[in-house]
Amino acid sequence: MEAYSEFARVYDQFMDQTPYESWCEFLTKYLKKEQISDGLVVDLGCGTGTLTRLLAEQGYDMIGVDASMTMLQIAREKENLHEILYLNQDMRELELYGTVRAVISVCDSLNYLLEEEDLMETFRKVNNYLDPGGFFIFDFNTLYKYQEVIGDAVIAENREDCSFIWENYFHEEEKINEYQVTIFQKQEEGSCYEKFEEIHYQRGYTLQEMKNSLKKAGLIFVEAIDADTLGKVHKKSERIYVVAREHVPGKSSEKKD
Repeated sequence: MEAYSEFARVYDQFMDQTPYESWCEFLTKYLKKEQISDGLVVDLGCGTGTLTRLLAEQGYDMIGVDASMTMLQIAREKENLHEILYLNQDMRELELYGTVRAVISVCDSLNYLLEEEDLMETFRKVNNYLDPGGFFIFDFNTLYKYQEVIGDAVIAENREDCSFIWENYFHEEEKINEYQVTIFQKQEEGSCYEKFEEIHYQRGYTLQEMKNSLKKAGLIFVEAIDADTLGKVHKKSERIYVVAREHVPGKSSEKKD
């Protein structure tokens, strides 16, 4: 079953504690620091479009890209005063009408790429559609997080109209975390609940693996930031922001401490 098909129907309910505003603040500050205060920006793996709309409110002309048609249908149904363009595309096959000033991808969307070749192909596509010197900012869940924090854990939550069970199984050799998601959603009429299930797979990556893939794809690594503290990355960082950019001859690349 396609990931985020049935689950998409209750995604926003269970993600209501997600720090979209904080993510938007970080991204906006970083982009404006690099003189990107307007223009076209792509949200890669945009889901139901919450962050996409927040960035549009900051003055960016947003393009939301996601592989799940169901998620995009929900995004389009929400109030849209900013004429956001939503594209149903696999990020590995990204195809835009022209170049953009920046591409962002958060909420561990890139962890759904299970092979390094898929990661590099996505990076190549991003590099192809960035303006000269354009920025690519993304986050990812680290291998440490899957191995030591959520691997083989069970998460359950009960809401008024729906409940879920989220079972994690970490496959060490493949570096793959398997999520078995079971949802119970109350029907509009009566007291019955509908049960549906999805299986999701994410791969854990190290920062060095991300750097290697960026380099092979022709992108320039700029810096890495611990996404929880906005400080330096350390061995127990669970989520990391990576900033990269399109190559500009003669311009320095990686930031120095």
